Amino acid sequence: MEYISNSPQETEALGADLAAKLSPGDVVAFTGDLGAGKTAFTRGLARGLGIQERVTSPTFTIVNEYEGGRLPLFHFDMYRLSSSDELFDIGWEDYLARGGVCAVEWSEIIDDALEGGVIRVDIRRGEHDSQRIITITGGPDA
Repeated sequence: MEYISNSPQETEALGADLAAKLSPGDVVAFTGDLGAGKTAFTRGLARGLGIQERVTSPTFTIVNEYEGGRLPLFHFDMYRLSSSDELFDIGWEDYLARGGVCAVEWSEIIDDALEGGVIRVDIRRGEHDSQRIITITGGPDA
């Protein structure tokens, strides 16, 4: 499905809508340019899962963990990784086994490690500064 968002708040709302349909072990794999809205979408996922914590980009930590919602949220930023081998070094399989949702920014870097059933969210800039074209494939509505 393709959506048009005209603000970060609308992008977050799309994330919250998707979160309502997620199940334990789901992986949401993001692609999109720097500043496209991947973290805004993830903030919406967290809100939709009932997580009250402030969601920030895990650029320097690789993964941020958020508990306290319907499901835990593990927010990954793969920008600083050079391959999927590094993903396994940080315990990717353990995160998958914990029954939460894995939201993965810059997923194209580790695409060879992602298995079938991944929900893909591509966010591209639209006609004006705050507009985004968001394409969601796979997952509960596919």
